[in-house]
Amino acid sequence: MSKKLDEWDKQIPTSVLVRQQGLNARRRFLAVCVGTAALPLVAAIPAKAVAKDVSVWQVKEPWLTLAAVQEHLFPSDAEAPGARQINATQYLKNVIDHHDIEESEKEFIKNGVNWLNGLAKEMFAASFIELDTSKKEKTLRKVPQSRAGENWISTLLTYIIEALLTSPAYGGNPNGVGWKWLEHQPGFPQPPVNKVYYRL
Repeated sequence: MSKKLDEWDKQIPTSVLVRQQGLNARRRFLAVCVGTAALPLVAAIPAKAVAKDVSVWQVKEPWLTLAAVQEHLFPSDAEAPGARQINATQYLKNVIDHHDIEESEKEFIKNGVNWLNGLAKEMFAASFIELDTSKKEKTLRKVPQSRAGENWISTLLTYIIEALLTSPAYGGNPNGVGWKWLEHQPGFPQPPVNKVYYRL
């Protein structure tokens, strides 16, 4: 196993481990209760805290690589939206930018990009975004061989599912594209335009 992945295992924040302990129950809940709002629980913050301008940050790291990983993990097809269509990267940025998310978790998500690119260069002498689909797949299948890598992939998948199911006020699921795909009628009322809610 890669030395980089071994080093990564020492960096898993407690908040990620705690969340992953309940992830199986959460996945079962989502499978049964897609009809619920599925929004993160609650601490009101002003809507201005949600990133609006995506033109600058989208073309910088770690967001370029995070977007590429999300799109590989949750690709679109003719009948289903993928990570790009549900604004998964915008949603993840909104979560990371929110001050109530633990710094250790923010750093874990961002540092994963460095470790992933290190692994890609070890395996294929190129950064992750430079790889073709087959090599991306091989690289990502190597990542969960470490405990930290497994938690990193799982964390990204969690936020992709949240982006799919969330109210568009949070930056994901624009125009309810995820709800339409799932033939889901969202609960009401939706978050007001001047507030959004994030878990504590």
